[in-house]
Amino acid sequence: MSFLKSFFASCLGTIVGLASLVAVGFILVAVLSNEGTVPIADDSVLHLKLEAPISELEVEDPFADIFPGAGQQSYGIIQIKEAIRYAKTDPKIKGIYLNTSFLLTGVASLQELREAILDFKESGKWVISYADFYSEGAYYLASVADKVYLYKEGEVEFNGLAIEVSFFKKLFDKLEIKPQIFRVGDFKSAVEPFMREDLSEENKLQLNSILGSIYGEMLHNISDSRKIPYEKLKEISDKMLVRSAALAVSNGLVDSLYYDDQIQDLLRSKLGLEKKKSMPLVTYKKYKKSFSLPASSKNEIAVIVADGNILPGKAQQGVVGARTIVEEFRKARNNDKVKAIVLRINSPGGVFQAGDMMWREITLATKQKPVIASMGDYAASGGYYLAMGCDTIVTRPTTITGSIGVFSVLFDLSKFLGDKIGITSEEVKTGEIGELVTVTRPLTEVEKDIWQKQTDAVYETFTSKAAEGRSMSQADLKKIASGRVWTGSQAKDNGLADVLGGLDDAVRIAAQKAGVSGDYKLRYYPRPKPFLERLMGDWEDNTKVKALQTELGEYYPWYQQWDKVKTYQGVQARMGVEFRVK
Repeated sequence: MSFLKSFFASCLGTIVGLASLVAVGFILVAVLSNEGTVPIADDSVLHLKLEAPISELEVEDPFADIFPGAGQQSYGIIQIKEAIRYAKTDPKIKGIYLNTSFLLTGVASLQELREAILDFKESGKWVISYADFYSEGAYYLASVADKVYLYKEGEVEFNGLAIEVSFFKKLFDKLEIKPQIFRVGDFKSAVEPFMREDLSEENKLQLNSILGSIYGEMLHNISDSRKIPYEKLKEISDKMLVRSAALAVSNGLVDSLYYDDQIQDLLRSKLGLEKKKSMPLVTYKKYKKSFSLPASSKNEIAVIVADGNILPGKAQQGVVGARTIVEEFRKARNNDKVKAIVLRINSPGGVFQAGDMMWREITLATKQKPVIASMGDYAASGGYYLAMGCDTIVTRPTTITGSIGVFSVLFDLSKFLGDKIGITSEEVKTGEIGELVTVTRPLTEVEKDIWQKQTDAVYETFTSKAAEGRSMSQADLKKIASGRVWTGSQAKDNGLADVLGGLDDAVRIAAQKAGVSGDYKLRYYPRPKPFLERLMGDWEDNTKVKALQTELGEYYPWYQQWDKVKTYQGVQARMGVEFRVK
């Protein structure tokens, strides 16, 4: 009997293994069959239904296409703009149907998309937007359309911007966790959630200034598109006068109210189709596979994308890995075919040393060819550290930048470990100074003095290099530093940036400086990993996440918060507040 059990168990294992291989084979066949261009019918409409997070550079996830709902659904703003740009001259595309209720991205990214759609409209083709509900960000994008339609019982959120900051001091007090904080700059607010229960006056000042600047830019753009005076839009927003679909129409934010089937009939009418005819809508995912941009020029402009938190090591989605970016800059500056480099930054900062490693390679590249910085939603603190090494800094008016300051945090968990969960420890050392990075005991006064002096020294390094990069004295630079956050418009006015514009403007400036205007191809770096490497990496990561979720259950979100807090250990050049439109 024991033999039969072993035999059948072995057979079952073999069958499962073969089934797994067959499944992987089917996936590979499906992926390979999706390669190549996809034909598009005449009189088609590009359907931009943006309902996933928007990052800088899209990472292809085959599982998202093969198994709807699986994988990591996301969009890359660079690829979306390429699709819109191609659709502008594509005779098969008659217009764009914009259909989105929520947008998970920043205002600067929305401005990039608005300008791409404005450029599309110059072809004479139409753009129609429709949604059941418009969030503040979704309406900002939708307002650029020729016509903005809303579901008959829908809503438009149009009541301004708000920032809510969470504070952890009371939680730390209850858990007997003591943050040991060292910072330079009255406006360096990233550590306030650990040491305060509310906003400091300095933080309130900068947040109010930033919100006012960003929302003012948004209202001016909406005013231009909708032909509504700025003052009226401000009143509608401040008093939240639009509280229903009917009020959205009467106040001019929306053109008409329709059910979905009526919108479909309207689109058919614009295309001259009968009611029963199926709508020739082409999704963005499908359309981007229908074309390939020409790349015949021998001259290359390398666009190196730094998107996410700055950390040492390799880059991955959401992480600007110093080792990867250094390697990409080194290859680009030593490649004779690369005539200029554009550094696209969308980062709130991170580990100081990682930022400094990349800054070094950026400055070396500027000695050989033009290097232009293009700021996305964020280029703050460590993100600005990267930009300041470039020849020219191009920023969106609504970009969050500056935050030139540093801080260091170490968490003393000795009370939590000893009193809450019963773990004690003792240190043996050869000298007066013990472990400078430790969570098992409080720092001594001598060690605290060392940490503060190290933090002060890093601030001096940051401001001296920023002053050199911006061709101003360190004393003048410090007047606009101190950890204060600025919008792109404010940064342009105070000398932290050079030009207001987007990625296309940065590319144009790079081409001009390199003397290759009109004769260049764009290449984006870091290049995506091969499919199988991503497949195995994603599988491993997902397995780890699912195991943690199963083990921790309802406490998993708290683990995620703590995992994020852990990255604050040591010297940081990081902005503390994330800005996203609702």
